[in-house]
Amino acid sequence: MDLHTLAGLPAEALTDAAARAGADRTDALLSLDPVLVPPSALAPLMRRGEKPGFVVEDMIDVDAFVPTGVELPDAPVHLVEALDRGDEHENASPAEALEAITAAGRSPLLLTEGLLWVLQVPEVLERNHCFMTIGSRIRKASGQLDSRTPALWISNGSGREGAERKDAPKLGWCWWNNRHTWLGIASAGRRLPID
Repeated sequence: MDLHTLAGLPAEALTDAAARAGADRTDALLSLDPVLVPPSALAPLMRRGEKPGFVVEDMIDVDAFVPTGVELPDAPVHLVEALDRGDEHENASPAEALEAITAAGRSPLLLTEGLLWVLQVPEVLERNHCFMTIGSRIRKASGQLDSRTPALWISNGSGREGAERKDAPKLGWCWWNNRHTWLGIASAGRRLPID
């Protein structure tokens, strides 16, 4: 299955959008409105060698993570500029990093944007330097935010994941107030609609 089919867009829609945005650009990510393509459909498209990506077993609600505190262009396809994996936020909690990201005039990356980034630039997912996508959260019925935040990293093939998934791209989660020395917190400079 490809992105056109998943997003319900005509086959030429993404190609046309890329051409209008400048198909030779390497400084921006072509992204889709999260409503069009759920994370559960994007994750298996990631590849690391021959290993397909996967969603951890205890994240069956992955598609409920939606943009939170992030304004998106009113367009099915948009550009995300000035992407940063957030290595400088390794060993910072998402709560701490969000403050620094917004103070710098940047925006936290969405889960779907992170997945599309790995699909378009697989080497961005590097062992010991992976990233969280804290722009996507779940709001509970109580109005409180779920304390998990989505993250993309490389599986060690341990536990329930199984040895066959060692080195596969993994969509998992971390606690909002926890720190990880190997997980950055990804952000974007700006998002632009494609005219």
